[in-house]
This record gives sequence, C-alpha cells and structure tokens, in this order.
Amino acid sequence: MIHAVNIALSYGKRVIFKDVDIKFTPGNCYGLIGANGTGKSTFLKILAGLKDPDKGDVIIGPGERIAVLSQDQFAFDEETVFNTVIMGHERLYQLMAEREAIYAKAEFSEEDGIRSGELEAEFGEMNGYEAESEAAVLLSGLGIAEELRPRKMKELEGGDKVRVLLAQALFGNPDILLLDEPTNHLDLKSISWLEDFLARFQNTVIIVSHDRHFLNQVCTHVADIDFGKIQVYAGNYDFWYQASQLALKQKQDLNKKVTAKANELKEFIQRFSSNASKAKQATSRKKLLEKLTIDDMPISSRKYPFILFKPDRPCGDVILEIKDLSKKIEDVPVLNNVSFTVNKGDKIAFVGGNGPAKTALFQILAGEMKPDSGSFRWGITISTSYFPKENSSFFSNELNLIEWLRQFAPANEGETFARGFLGKMLFSGEEALKKTSVLSGGERVRCLLARMMLSGANVLMLDEPTNHLDLESITALNDGLAAYPEVVLFSSHDHQLISTVSNRIVEITPGGVIDRMMPFDDYLVNEGVARLRAELYQGQADLKL
Repeated sequence: MIHAVNIALSYGKRVIFKDVDIKFTPGNCYGLIGANGTGKSTFLKILAGLKDPDKGDVIIGPGERIAVLSQDQFAFDEETVFNTVIMGHERLYQLMAEREAIYAKAEFSEEDGIRSGELEAEFGEMNGYEAESEAAVLLSGLGIAEELRPRKMKELEGGDKVRVLLAQALFGNPDILLLDEPTNHLDLKSISWLEDFLARFQNTVIIVSHDRHFLNQVCTHVADIDFGKIQVYAGNYDFWYQASQLALKQKQDLNKKVTAKANELKEFIQRFSSNASKAKQATSRKKLLEKLTIDDMPISSRKYPFILFKPDRPCGDVILEIKDLSKKIEDVPVLNNVSFTVNKGDKIAFVGGNGPAKTALFQILAGEMKPDSGSFRWGITISTSYFPKENSSFFSNELNLIEWLRQFAPANEGETFARGFLGKMLFSGEEALKKTSVLSGGERVRCLLARMMLSGANVLMLDEPTNHLDLESITALNDGLAAYPEVVLFSSHDHQLISTVSNRIVEITPGGVIDRMMPFDDYLVNEGVARLRAELYQGQADLKL
C-alpha cells in the first residue's frame, strides 16, 4: 500500500498538484495518465521519494519495498547485466556480496561460520537461491540474449539497457512497483510478455504509459491528472475515457439547461417587471433566477491536435511493386529477398522485432537508401510522404516554426496560413515563433505530421510515428490515419493504432515476409504472438530445468 497525503507542488505561479490525497492498494494496477507537462513523471518521483513535494507526505506499509524503473541508462555501466538486475533488490544484493566475500576467504574463522549461517538464513527467506533463475527468466522475457548477460552494461545498446533496467525493477517481487513508460524500446513480443507478467503480479503497480492497448490490458484503475488534481476511476483506459466523456457531457448538458432556464426567467422579468398585474410573478422569478447556478467548466490540460490527411488525387491501379529487395547494414543482413505488391486501399502495418529492417525498407522506398539487390517500382499516379523515425535532419536550422512550415506550404500562402495551420497542431500565439532547434520530441513529431498533411500525397509512409507523442496526439493521429482514404504503410508498437488502422499485416523475417490480409488481433492469434509466446515459454521452461 502507498498513500499520497495532501500532496501539493508548484513551480512559481504554476500549480502542478494541490491537496492530492490518494491511496494505492495491493492487487491493483493504476495507470497514471494526463497531457504532457501535467506532472505524471514528477508524481512518480514523489511517490518513490526521489522528489520532495511542497507539502504533504507519502506513506507506505511497514517493511514494504518500492521498485522504480530507472531512467538513468548510465548509472550501472560498470556492472554486469546480471548484477544490474539483482541490484533491483538492494538488501538481497548486499547479502550476496557479503556471502561471496566470506566464502572467498582462504581461511574460514568461527566468526565467519556464524555469520555465514545468519546470511544463509536471511538469504533463503528472500528466495535468494532462486535469484539467478528469476533474473534469467526476466531477461529472456524482455528479449536480452543469454550471451549478453555476463557483459557490462556499457557494452549494450541503449534499447537493451532499458530492457535490463526494466528487469531490475521487476526483480524480487517488490511490494510497490513504479514504472514510467515501461514499453519504450520493447517489441510486441516483449510487451505481450510484460502484460502477462503484470496480470499475474499481486502487489501494487503504478504505471505511466502512452500505450492505450497496454493500459487496457494491465490496468484495474486509472488515475487521471487534469484540472490541477488527480481523480481515480475504477476500470481500464477505455472505461476511463467513456466515463470521463460522459461526465463532461452531462455537465455541459446541465449547464445548457440551466442557461436556457435563466434566459427564460430573465426574459419574463424584463418583460413584466413594470406590469402591476405580473409584478408578483416577476418577483417570484427573480428569486428563482438567484438560486440558479452554472457550474464553472474548468479548463482541461488535454488538447487534441487536428490531424487530417487529404490526398490531391486518388491512387491509380499500380501502387508499388517490390521484388527481391535485400540490404545489409554494416555487413549484417536486415532485408533478405523481400517481395510483395501494394494494392489500392491497403493500409499495411509492418510488424516484428526487427526494427532496422522496417526502417531500411522505408528509407529505400523513400529514396534515402539504395538496396544491395532487388528492385521496386512506384506507379505513375503515386505521390508519397514519409515520416522517418530519426528526424533531426529536418530541424538542424534556426528557423522559427512559421518559417519552417512555409517551406512546405503552397507558394501563394503566407504567414496567416502558416499560423492557422500551426494552431491546429497546438502551436498558437508565441509558440509559432519557437526556433526549431529547441523543440521537444513530441513537438517535432507534430511538425512532421503537419508537413505530411500539406503534402497532398496519396501514399503515406510512417516509421514509428507515435514515439514522443502524448495520448491525445496519438488518438488524433489514429483517427486521421483511419479516416485517410488512400494507402498507408506504417510501423508501430502501438497495438491499438495497428489494430484500428491496418487491414493487412506484413512481418519481415530473416527468410522473407509473412503477408496476411487480416485484422491485427487475428494475426496475433494465428501467426504472431502465439508463435512467439511458444518460443518464449519454451525458453523459460528450459531455464527452469
């Protein structure tokens, strides 16, 4: 159990939290949601004791242990992968270190014997004898190959480091588990494994995530940060969305009724207040009017960009033909004889754990990279717009946003047009004069989506477009792609985006592609996660033998 008691936090005049009082109880998983900048990660740090609030306390149950997903990828660079995971349980790691030091002595004293007995007893109580197998299962589930486990953390790629740090947080059955964006850098296989792990986890979990499907799968409650407070809803993300929208609509409808009644009373009073025969009725209505109250509608921190892609012309009969494409990057094969044809109306989601393969395919199709062998051909009616995973090259200059966007706008459109368009993408007023060099990751993504909207293309190619976006922007993008009438080629780890936009699934494998014209959830059952889970659980079984 963890209890936030009257938590308040402000930065200058800006109030982040005010009198927040929430109790998080065992057996529940809480999704902490809110727009970017509302303080989700800050609240987790307060709960973890990593940041002090201006006022209030955090109370945890006696003897309970908190585990936090570390955001510092370099904190354990000199440790091995295995030791980094075990260090998630600080006391157990200390016992292991002291135990190993005693047994490494050349001469074993009587005191050492007594101490080793004490250590063994405490070690056993903490399930220390199962620590190695538990760490191995966690690392396997999160996609860390066995050969990486003896290596130092500094030898790992950034994405693998994050996976190890997630295993560290999960290790040792913590009483309270705090996870900030745990699905970042995870493929669908690892996300599915994490969903299963958390579904079986019996203690308290609080999660910040922008993955709507993940929140739906794991959350029993949603803690919503908005209007300067945190309100807890029982149910998953979809239930929260429906409940919050219903509550907002009911309040709006009530205000409309009250406003209409007030206007009716005012009209009567104005019309008959000087009429002697109606004076009594007018006075009565004045009293009624004084009793009517219209609830103030607080301003939500949630803002949805307006995302709408309009093709200048429909696609012709020939869209794209790909034949035997192969590519190596630094002598490592990423594409191997990839062949398929894109047809009218296709919305293809490229899935699978091989991110470099998907990125290489998009770069080849966008003309940014040449294949080693094979060919591809776009139809003569086709115009494309490409959203790259790595976008820094688009923002290397010192233009402000108006100047930047006008590069892609029609030649006859000026500053007014650019300001209006930027306003739709949540850059209003002075925000439109921001330099591109200081934009956040989410702001850059919104700019690139604006560029795509201006392109008039009839084929959209997007490589991980939801990275850095908040839930509101992801929802707007999801709706925009679902409504787009022409061809979409995209990769994403956002389950809901794939399942609601795609009508065809292509998985790039070492031997070619698996190509299925079916909904994503059907694909997972028939082709994807069922196969991947079988491989994963066989690996876990082997570890326990």
